[in-house]
Amino acid sequence: MLPDPQDLLLIDRLHGGFPLSERPYRDIAIELGWSEAAVIERLQLLLEQGVLTRFGPLFQIERAGGQFVLAALAAPQDRFDEVARLVNESDEVAHNYRREHALNMWFVVAAESADAAQKVIHRIEQATGCKVLAFPKEREFFVELRLPLLRKVA
Repeated sequence: MLPDPQDLLLIDRLHGGFPLSERPYRDIAIELGWSEAAVIERLQLLLEQGVLTRFGPLFQIERAGGQFVLAALAAPQDRFDEVARLVNESDEVAHNYRREHALNMWFVVAAESADAAQKVIHRIEQATGCKVLAFPKEREFFVELRLPLLRKVA
């Protein structure tokens, strides 16, 4: 189901610049001319419907001592779904996606330390029987892609 214009308006407003206040949803509601409850209900519905897969802040985990690791493995085609399920069982796996490449499964490990990240990778190797190649983040890049969801009508 495609989001309606009201949903697109909310998504556009929530993308960046989230209010840092005691009642941020109320602040957004005032901007949009909605009720606070309507903002919260619409956001929850968008998450439940899968229109949005995640809503929350992005952290620089390294500042808190943690580590993000981009990882890849070559999952046998006949076991791809099984391997994906095993990889995704780890709470530290942020997301997982398929690629058309010899390394056909890529995922991100977010852990509280470099040692913890290595333990997760080792656990995934043991569970799947697949060698995991790890590419820890060396530098931070900020790339914000912002696409206007609604055309402004004159």
